[in-house]
Amino acid sequence: MPLVCGHEFSGRVIDAGDDVTGLNIGDLVTVPPLIPCNACDRCREGQFSLCQDYDYFGSRRDGAYTEVVLSPASNVLKVPDGVDPVAAAMTDPAAIALHALRKTKLTIGSTAAVVGAGPIGLFAIQFARLAGATTIVALDVSDAKLAMARQAGADAVFFDATDALDEYPDGFDVVFESAGVSVAENAAVRLCAPQGDAVFVGIPLTDVPISVDNYSHFLRQEVSLHGSWNSFSAPWPGTEWTDTLHLFASGQLTWQFMVTHDLPVTEVPRMMQALADRSEHSSKVIFRPVAS
Repeated sequence: MPLVCGHEFSGRVIDAGDDVTGLNIGDLVTVPPLIPCNACDRCREGQFSLCQDYDYFGSRRDGAYTEVVLSPASNVLKVPDGVDPVAAAMTDPAAIALHALRKTKLTIGSTAAVVGAGPIGLFAIQFARLAGATTIVALDVSDAKLAMARQAGADAVFFDATDALDEYPDGFDVVFESAGVSVAENAAVRLCAPQGDAVFVGIPLTDVPISVDNYSHFLRQEVSLHGSWNSFSAPWPGTEWTDTLHLFASGQLTWQFMVTHDLPVTEVPRMMQALADRSEHSSKVIFRPVAS
């Protein structure tokens, strides 16, 4: 407090500075939440996700749980025709999945496992399929989320790595982790095939110990572990964002089945409490502004 949260959002342009070009009043836009400094070494290399002095909607400056948001013109990305505003608001989590998968050797014929079937994991399933993966499995502890993973295109779903390896003993070329808990990171390492790639996206809140057996697997099978942060690359904000929007426009990337709640922004406090105490199932929660 008193910062306004909210960093995954879309909106309509209602006003713009005199020097802003390429945007018209009423245009549907989405807003990459990170505002790079464009001066540090990482920015000069086009590694905007690693900016050393960034600003950020919803955590360092006021975000989207409100009626109006003020953004630099460089962070306003026009949405292609035919993209629903709700899909546009989901560009960030989708781009996070794509940014992570591009760190791996995912290609036509790869096998893939996704650990954690929240929205980012559900987009990862779809991107893996679009990249040519022939077998994709999902792991989660929630029946409801595993059902969504099936809708996203997973060939099989499991509650834990042991069950997955019983059916797929060779492991997987690429493992995408988005849960941010120790059991998920351990599963991601163990699920990797020899010389496979594991990419970690989930943000842990406690230490993440890796078991001796899984560490041995990592060493002996020459597994590559990748960290992935945010969703940006050059040219700003990156093809992760523009490719995602084009896939939304073409219908190749689906999102409707992920939306479990569509609420006015006045419901943020109640919904945040429900998320904290896990009193109701949720996947993607949409909040809409309420005009004053």
